[in-house]
Amino acid sequence: MNTDKLKRLHINPEEKRRPRLVFWSIVLVVAAVILSTVIFIKPWAKDLRETAPQSTDNPNSNIANSLVNPTATNVTAKMNPPNADSVLTVSGYIINRERIEISPRFLGMVKWIGVKKGDAVTNGQVVVKLDDTEYRARLLEAAGQLNTALAAVERDELNYQRIQSLVRTAVESKESGDNARLALAADRAGLQSAQGNYDLAQTYVDWCVIRSPINGVVLEKLVNPDELVMPQSFGGTRGPSTALLAVADLTDLQVEIDVSEADLSKISLNQKCRVSPEAYLEKTYAGRVAEIAPEADRAKGTLQIKVQITNPDKYLTPQLSAKVDFLKD
Repeated sequence: MNTDKLKRLHINPEEKRRPRLVFWSIVLVVAAVILSTVIFIKPWAKDLRETAPQSTDNPNSNIANSLVNPTATNVTAKMNPPNADSVLTVSGYIINRERIEISPRFLGMVKWIGVKKGDAVTNGQVVVKLDDTEYRARLLEAAGQLNTALAAVERDELNYQRIQSLVRTAVESKESGDNARLALAADRAGLQSAQGNYDLAQTYVDWCVIRSPINGVVLEKLVNPDELVMPQSFGGTRGPSTALLAVADLTDLQVEIDVSEADLSKISLNQKCRVSPEAYLEKTYAGRVAEIAPEADRAKGTLQIKVQITNPDKYLTPQLSAKVDFLKD
């Protein structure tokens, strides 16, 4: 019984052998794939060798050339180094040399604003008017006091002249003449005080008309009509505004950069530079080192440098980044 079971479990040796036809079929398929790959790559590499030397400025051609000849890229870089006339290249930000925030001289209410963000302004142009009702009333009051003082001086001058003539003829005493002279002097002092009050009231009226101090462009409009403004803040974030407008001259631009202390020996005051805005790398502008900060940033290990741009144009926008090449002397 057991013998019959063992015979049934026995495997014929002929059945163990894998058909040779399947094996050789797999070998032929693999060989065909390898051969087709070699045939495809060979013409492609030949084309790269033929086209790579034609253009050294095209980055794609450099990549192709490096695939064929890995040392070709390094040789080209050594023969034509970028920015060969510069000793250092650093990136920074374009800034206005001067940014002016126009503030009121006293607490007041905005009555009118004649400009908006981006408008060009000229030196002396009226840009904001404050409510001057109170100050015009004070001016009228001061004018009345001034007229009263003028009348008092005129009256005492006539009185003094009469008494002086009587003193000379001994009709009036010398004491009366002195009193008339002192009264005239007091009235003249009162006139001077009244004139000062009038000038002060006129000054406040004039300050209600705010003008641009420079030729430039409005960078920010910080208030609107009917808002309260004051010259300074006394704390808190919900108080009156302390500035009306921010203006700057867009023809007076600099690039502000932070230079590592390891590179400071390559920079000197008035050194010539080349400025390239990151937005328009094909455009370059002449510049010079205008300012070297007297104190370094110990935490960063850097020193702030400002490069004055010689002839900026409309393509240079403040707060955008720019690349600066410091040129050899």
